[in-house]
Amino acid sequence: MELDNLNDKQKEAVFYNNGPLLIIAGAGAGKTKTLTTKIAYLIEEKNVHPLNILAITFTNKAAKEMKDRLFVLVGDLAKKLQVSTFHSFGLKLLRENYALLGYESNFVIMDSDDSLTVVKKIIKDAGYDSKIYNPRAIRNKISSCKNEMMTPSTYEKFAVSDYEKVVCEIFTKYEQKLKRNNSVDFDDLLLLPIELFRKNPEVLEKYQDLYRYVLIDEYQDTNEAQYILTKMISKKYQNITCVGDDSQSIYSFRGANYKNILNFEKDYPQAKTILLEQNYRSTSTILDAANQVIKNNTQRKDKNLWTARGIGEKIKYYRAQSEKDEARFTVEKINELHEKGVEYKDIAVLYRTNAQSRVLEEEMLKDNLPYRVIGSFYFYSRKEIKDLIAYLRLIHNPKDNVSLLRVINTPKRGIGLKTIENLTLKADTEEISLFEAITSGKEYEFKQLIERLIEVSAELTLTELIDKVLTATGLKDELESEKTLEAEVRLENLEEFKSITKTFEEREGLISLEDFLLEISLISDVEEYKDDPNRVSLMTIHSVKGLEFDHVFVVGLEEGIFPHMNSLMENAELEEERRLCYVAITRAKDDLYLLNARRRTLFGKEQINPVSRFFNEISKDLIENISKEETTNSYKEPLEDSSVLRNEDVDYNVGDYVYHETFGTGKVLEVTDTLVTVAFKYPHNVKKLMKNHKKLSKV
Repeated sequence: MELDNLNDKQKEAVFYNNGPLLIIAGAGAGKTKTLTTKIAYLIEEKNVHPLNILAITFTNKAAKEMKDRLFVLVGDLAKKLQVSTFHSFGLKLLRENYALLGYESNFVIMDSDDSLTVVKKIIKDAGYDSKIYNPRAIRNKISSCKNEMMTPSTYEKFAVSDYEKVVCEIFTKYEQKLKRNNSVDFDDLLLLPIELFRKNPEVLEKYQDLYRYVLIDEYQDTNEAQYILTKMISKKYQNITCVGDDSQSIYSFRGANYKNILNFEKDYPQAKTILLEQNYRSTSTILDAANQVIKNNTQRKDKNLWTARGIGEKIKYYRAQSEKDEARFTVEKINELHEKGVEYKDIAVLYRTNAQSRVLEEEMLKDNLPYRVIGSFYFYSRKEIKDLIAYLRLIHNPKDNVSLLRVINTPKRGIGLKTIENLTLKADTEEISLFEAITSGKEYEFKQLIERLIEVSAELTLTELIDKVLTATGLKDELESEKTLEAEVRLENLEEFKSITKTFEEREGLISLEDFLLEISLISDVEEYKDDPNRVSLMTIHSVKGLEFDHVFVVGLEEGIFPHMNSLMENAELEEERRLCYVAITRAKDDLYLLNARRRTLFGKEQINPVSRFFNEISKDLIENISKEETTNSYKEPLEDSSVLRNEDVDYNVGDYVYHETFGTGKVLEVTDTLVTVAFKYPHNVKKLMKNHKKLSKV
């Protein structure tokens, strides 16, 4: 097979197939190309059967890209490869072994909204105050526990406070409800396979013999459950290849543990490690900036990205007067780029928090500049789509109480809350599903409707079934009768859903309702726009991972914004913010703009923020300052210790500069309005802060 398009390190990674291999692949270093070529090499040169290869990545989009590349490399043999996300692989194991775990074949996967609905109901039925016991916070806690492999009984051992004991009670009831409804949530797609393997060693060995070669992409993003599942599958043959970059681990809030990649060589003492350091994406100026930022992290593997693309242009820096000035400047520069022939789709504006997008959108609308906000609100979250999916899920599994409660009175059928409460009480008392509890009244007419739809579903294609559901349930009639613009849009969305089923049918042929529901349940929240793709992309830095653009604007580089104020008290969290900055910088191929504002109104409050420490970590010879006027605190370095007054009784005035050993990391910070709006962004009086920390000094 052709390997001339690989560099020496990539070839070394492809050829090594006798034991554990860790590939540390820097941003833009061609890891997907290396991984897919390695799989093709195993098949074509080492005569490994495609069925014996398991390749795992983190998003459906990445899995599709990998499959597409493999089709080019090995043709139809790619169809026999198991290339999927962790959750898709977990679902496959669950579907093949559901009986061993006590489930029926028509189990339902609940999404995060459905899980939240179940938690809300448990809290209400137990008589707890939802203001104290926030349903979303408790749902997230349950998810976090599951990702850490904690069952309700395990969590009970750590539950000390009254609040934690209530969470444990809700967690226990939540698990019971899911099992009773023949349902699983997303976290179960990882936990249940581990439970399956622990209880059935012979099943584990069957899959170990099947998947003799295991390849894991984005290994730095694995959580505890994914880490354990990976080790279990690969333990027998040890032919495991993990690819990742500890400098791009930015998902700790989802349970990801970057230490998994740092500890790979401890887990596999005989492992070989290969560094892919040649970047094919960015200019050397951009890479030098990224390297200078990330080297300030202590928890990392040493590597130094380099490129043969040349020096390129300097990084442009703009210090705006306000967030409106920042947005205005961004729009002006985008217009200038477009006038020079740059397409909008090759431009991205990145920010730390979603709230920052509002002003940017306003300025873009004023200029009629086409844009799209990635990851803010996607197709499958729209009410009318969730209603339709709930009907489909109920047709597939009438025991799905969550879906039944969503649509039993949608459209309105005169079924009130009292009726639903009575049904719920009956179902709980008799330990049956809500559907089974229905025996009379208007709700019985609804039950008959669902039963008729179940009968005809076997005779119809998916698209025909959608049509039948829309008419028989009254969803379509209700929207048509409204005669409003909103109703028209919602009708269009329902029609768009039929185009999705048609695509599935064209791609897969006849596909069952079960397969379709399982497939769409795994679709990522970040959906591509189906209209004109030539738009400027606006997104958080968390959403941009894995993407690249010719021209990138990073806005809001201020202490308290980026790094985020919540990260400034803990070094581990601050290091994750720095990895986030590294990701943002390395998205740019040719052109990078770094922006911040002197004053910013965010969440209704005006803030005066010092320049981000991340900006100050970049050498100034890489930067071209294109601000309207020079700034003093952009580049100001802390004075020598001999010039620092360490007198706690000194008065602090607006505009004074302050040195803080812990939070300032040796940089000059600014005092404003008798409050310290410095790196840590806490509303303490300066003297109070000095009393608490005794590390603050006037410069």
